Amino acid sequence: MTARKQTALAWAIGVASIVALVVVNAALRSTDLEALEHVGRDGSYEVYRGSWHFPRGGPYVLGFDVAGDSELLIDGEVVAQGRGQVAKRLVYPPGVVDVEVRAGEQLRLLWHPPGRRGPLEYVMPSSLSSQPAAAASFDDGAGRALGDGLVALLAFAVLIGLLLFTARRRLVTVPRQAWLGFFGVLVVAAAARLIDLDGAGQTWDEDVNWSAGRNYLVNLLSLDFARESWRWNYEHPPLMKYLAGIGALFGEGYGPARAISALVVAVSCGWLVLVVRRLFDLPTGIIAGLIAALSPHLIAHGKVVGHEALTILWWTIAVWAALEVADADSRKILMRRLLVLGLVVGAAVFSRFVNVLMAPMIAGIVLVKTPAERRRDAVLIGLAVVPIVALIFGYLMWPRLWTAPIASLQEAWIKLRKPHSPELYLGAMSNVPARHYFLVYLGATAPLGVLLASLGGLVAAAIRRRGSDLVVLLWLLCPLAVALSPVRQDGVRYIMPSLVAMAVLAAVGLRELSALLGRWLPQRIGGPAVAAVMAVYLLVVCWRINPYYLDYYGEHVGGPAGVHQRKSFELAWWGEGLDRAIDYLNEHAEPNASVYKACVVPSHLTWMRHDLWAREARRPERADWLLVYQPYTGRCRVPDDARLVFEVEAMGAPLARVYKR
Repeated sequence: MTARKQTALAWAIGVASIVALVVVNAALRSTDLEALEHVGRDGSYEVYRGSWHFPRGGPYVLGFDVAGDSELLIDGEVVAQGRGQVAKRLVYPPGVVDVEVRAGEQLRLLWHPPGRRGPLEYVMPSSLSSQPAAAASFDDGAGRALGDGLVALLAFAVLIGLLLFTARRRLVTVPRQAWLGFFGVLVVAAAARLIDLDGAGQTWDEDVNWSAGRNYLVNLLSLDFARESWRWNYEHPPLMKYLAGIGALFGEGYGPARAISALVVAVSCGWLVLVVRRLFDLPTGIIAGLIAALSPHLIAHGKVVGHEALTILWWTIAVWAALEVADADSRKILMRRLLVLGLVVGAAVFSRFVNVLMAPMIAGIVLVKTPAERRRDAVLIGLAVVPIVALIFGYLMWPRLWTAPIASLQEAWIKLRKPHSPELYLGAMSNVPARHYFLVYLGATAPLGVLLASLGGLVAAAIRRRGSDLVVLLWLLCPLAVALSPVRQDGVRYIMPSLVAMAVLAAVGLRELSALLGRWLPQRIGGPAVAAVMAVYLLVVCWRINPYYLDYYGEHVGGPAGVHQRKSFELAWWGEGLDRAIDYLNEHAEPNASVYKACVVPSHLTWMRHDLWAREARRPERADWLLVYQPYTGRCRVPDDARLVFEVEAMGAPLARVYKR
């Protein structure tokens, strides 16, 4: 059997296995109402009773989505009634409550436990019981969908296996030493992200991505492709949420989904070794991979449930795929590699729309690296194939587009272009900062050693003017083009691929430095010594900033403490550190104490005890306790008689404070 037939057979078996697994799971899985006791019909209602597990105290959003009139009762009290999507916010202590659902047609329960916001999420059957609250028991599995999670994880593993099997002949050409570098960097990168994975606490947007991802996976595993079932967080494309959803099925917390992000970025750092080896050499690739593995903001965004992890991966793979296109020595091979490149572009764009900026980078790589005699074919065929394949792939991956693709994309754009809340930039609050915003942030958030090394790499690139140097420059600059859009916010969040390119430039700069040291030291000593110094330096940086990597700034701007004093850039914007302040408050505040927290943004991360919500103060003068976040903004007014009793800080910069009056 030929290799092509083997690949086709493997895909046929693999896809058939995934389909069969999902179909069987859809037939066997329970719905939310099936977890309750069906007690009969009351007029136009089907009546279900049982109990509902509330994992923690605080404000819950409870409701349903239904075609006909329905009612939801908690402990005998009607909390939601009507048709369509209906919900109400109420405060409850942790525990188990009695629930009654008077259901109309096609009812689905929805909720948000304390600490989550945005589009509501489906209620897992494991959070419900057919027994009344007094008799029901829930274990650690409450809130999970373990069966669905295992099915989704197995399907994902089969898909990864099929991709590796398809690329087997190309992968075996990579030397053993390169694979050792890949796995070595992968292990370092994974350790840097998985250690103290939850240390920074919940961050802004994690809940939205997590909840939408869980809903999407439930839709897929229920074979529910109705457009209305895919409206959750519809302004962003779905691929990232599919990955987040796998983790979300395994637990009520964010840990499993964060671990997936961590591993995705770790694989990206490992793959960077192979990419840079093709551009330069293996030692440069290993150094670049280690710098990326230990760069604070690349660690930070590998610890959250966000769009950044997949963005880093797709840009790194896109560089590789574009180099593969440039190396194609026949039209037949060229077509196959352009198809792969189209799939990569589609996966990137339908993970995050801003990834369309990789298009000029890819075009530049193909133009620069393709031999002149094959360049015309590569460009013309690529212009025809890559966009079409990318769009078809994205359409197939997003069920919301199936019935109304143009309208759905327009709705997403309308929501995305809404103004962002103001943030601090160079001493002023603004939601429309200058277009140099991302370039300044790129320099300010880099460790000084990495910045200097990357500047050395830029000088070397300018002197040599090689094609590989131009590839890295395109990799660095194309993400920065987002500054031409209205989206100028959130620090380096939208330019993560530029951080990876900076790591490559830094590696090039360090290799040039080791070559200079070769005048006095043998290369076998100077090269490893330079790399080791950089690695130790970055380890110290990580040790000092852990777990608040999101708040790291380089020594050249005074570090986080200097940024706090000068009010240069945003600090404590994501919600990091709030969890520790809330823990202190929950532990020390007397029952039914009055707490002022109205100035805290993001407010949904204030997971106070349920009894502290009853007398929440609207003015600081009327509070017993005050919770202050982002103290450097001055947004939170603190009375003179308030005493600071607890503070969360990152390298000298205060993030959150608790005051007692």
